[in-house]
Parts: sequence; structure tokens; C-alpha cells
Amino acid sequence: MNAGADTGLRELLGLHGRSAWYFLAILQATLGLYSVHNFGTVRPLPTLVALVLIAAAGAVVVLVEDEPLPWRATWFVLVAAIAATTLTRLFPRPDREVTPATVFAASYVLAMLVLRGRLGAAWGGVAGLALAVAAADLAGVESVFSAADVPTLTVAAVTVGVAVMRPTQRSLRVLREEATMRAAAEATMAAENAERDRQLAELDEKARPMLERIAAGADLDAAEREQCRLLEAGLRDRLRAPQLVTEELSAAAWQARARGADVVLLDDGGFTGVPATVRDRVIRTAVEELNTVDAAAVTVRVLPPGRRALATILVDGPTASRRTEIDPTGRITVTA
Repeated sequence: MNAGADTGLRELLGLHGRSAWYFLAILQATLGLYSVHNFGTVRPLPTLVALVLIAAAGAVVVLVEDEPLPWRATWFVLVAAIAATTLTRLFPRPDREVTPATVFAASYVLAMLVLRGRLGAAWGGVAGLALAVAAADLAGVESVFSAADVPTLTVAAVTVGVAVMRPTQRSLRVLREEATMRAAAEATMAAENAERDRQLAELDEKARPMLERIAAGADLDAAEREQCRLLEAGLRDRLRAPQLVTEELSAAAWQARARGADVVLLDDGGFTGVPATVRDRVIRTAVEELNTVDAAAVTVRVLPPGRRALATILVDGPTASRRTEIDPTGRITVTA
């Protein structure tokens, strides 16, 4: 039984949060009602120890949240159930016959193991109970209850119920996966729409006045023509390198071009799967380079995925040239 199915079954039955505590209270009350019968037939100390063991096993099998139930918790439940049964079978009061109270209480705990995804362990526990009862019989403990009377129907009924509910578990899991994928798609779409709206608003703020002047047939002076050139370059950056276009980098590229630099931004998709910290380092390094150049050619390129370097920044100036590489870990190498 896989973890996904078990998680669906636990949620289907409400065994989490406050509901789990309510269920635990009912289970502990049931286990306690069975266990009190031992006080009249079993010696006090073994009775108390068995009561604590059964109560602890019931708490563990309900409250531990990992699915399926971790093996450490599973082994604790099995050992506690079998040990409690053994104690109440081996230490009867004089001239009293041992009742099957602890065995019945243990069967409820083992049935819970089935719900927690430990079907094999639950049936192994049933076999362990039968062996404990048989060992007590061989030791001469008087009881009307034998190994053949171990209540397997409780575990069997829950096993059948789990098998019947498996289609519902699968449907629940599929619905959850679809809901997760739909939520992720909606979040991605919302982020893309927000980014598009932001860029449109920025474009409208920068380009609309100039476009209106051009549409009106106005003559543009040298400063306005320069602004048109810078606007056109900024639009080209958005098409060629959408992952590089941030407010800080766009401003640095604008200012560098205004000082006479020839700036080219290229994005070949290498940012896919790269941590945001590395991406920020690439952009920050590019901004620092752009802020230092005047009459130079600057090419900032994000390389295709799988390359040794993640991004390169080439600066070709009238007096010196340099190449800056940033690898996928964020390490920066500068060569002249």
C-alpha cells in the first residue's frame, strides 16, 4: 500500500488534526473498558503495565502523522500489544481464569495498523498474539480462551474495508494532484499577467508621449530622436532577453547607451532551473559593468542550458577588453 493511498485514506477518515484527537479519545475509552476486566483476574502490577502499554500503542498508532506509519512506531505498537497480552496471560490471580480482554484490546490497535498502511505488520501482530496465547497455554495458565480464539475478525474487517475504499483513495489522490497542478498553473498565469501588466504600464509611461508626437506629425529634435533610439533598444531587450530585463538592469543599460555604449542583451534560456540567488548575481554583475562603461561595446548573454558557464559579459572598449563568466554556482571569473 503506497504512501499516497494511505494519505488519502487517513484524510478520508478524518484521522488528522482535532478529529484525530477525538478518535483517539474514543479508541482509548474502548481500550480502557476492555483492560479494566483484568483487575479482577490478573495481578495488579502486570495489569497496570499492560494497561499503559496498550494505551501507549493506541496513542502512537493514531497520533504519529507520517504515512505509512514509520517502522519504529510500527514495531513499538507490535511489541506493546504482544507484551501486554503476554503479561496478562502469565500472571493471573490465584484460582482465577484469565479473560481475553487484553487480546481484544490489542486487536483494535492492530486493526489501526491496517489503516496506517502496515497491513503485513498487522497480520504479523495477530500471529504474535496467537503465539503469546499458545505459550501461556503451554505454561499451564488456566483460561477458557485459546490461541484459536484470537479475534482475527477485527483486523480482517478493517482489511476488507481498506480494500473496498482503495478506488476512493485513488480518486481522492487524483483530484488532489489535479487541484495542485491547477493551482500552480493559475499562480503561474497570474504571475505572468502581473508581469505583462507591469511591462505594459512601464512601456505606456515611457513610449506613449513620444508615439503621440510622432503620430501628430511633429518634428523631433536631436534629443527626442535620441530618446526614440533608447526606447527602441529597450524594447529590443525585452524581446531578446526577457529574463534579464529587470528595473535595475534596464536602467543601467539605458544610461550606458545614453553615454555612447553599444549594449546588447541576449537570453538563450540558461536561467531555467537556476537558483534565484545566482540569477540575481548575474544581473548585479551586469549592472556593475554597465555602470562603468562609456564608449564601449557590451554584450550580456545568458548561455543555453548545459554549458560550463551560465552567463558571459563581454566588454570591448577602445583601450581594453575583458570577459566575465558566471558559472551555474554563481562563481565569477574575469579574463582580460
